[in-house]
Amino acid sequence: MSRTGLRANLLCRCMVAGEGTHAKAAVRGRRAYATPAVAGMGEGVRFLVRMLGYLLVAGGFIALLTDGARSIANSFLRFTPLGETGLTFLGERFRQLQPAVERNLHPLLWDPVLVNVLQVPTAAAGLLLGFLLLWVGAAPKPQIGIVTRR
Repeated sequence: MSRTGLRANLLCRCMVAGEGTHAKAAVRGRRAYATPAVAGMGEGVRFLVRMLGYLLVAGGFIALLTDGARSIANSFLRFTPLGETGLTFLGERFRQLQPAVERNLHPLLWDPVLVNVLQVPTAAAGLLLGFLLLWVGAAPKPQIGIVTRR
């Protein structure tokens, strides 16, 4: 087999295995560098983002079940706001959030913005943020239709 045929064979084998950029660099004699899967996000960071996403989805689902059971027991629809959940878990530290935001960031950030965010149902916030993190941390789609010849 000629040298050109060997290079083409190597290129085709690597392209089938899904290692297109590494194969092209090997054929051209250049050094191939591993590129991160998601724009600047390493494999370990993607794992942490996905894990946090799964935890938030599970927490949102638990909050949804809790709200549903409470609504059935009380015979009217009631959702737990995010502020009430924060007060339950953080206690006094959550009460110190308002003066800290007004003093260190900006007073208008607390009143129109964070007050409305804290009234969002906990289940909706957990599910939405969890699915968003799962989407961000997802593995990239494989490239289909890469041209192997020039």
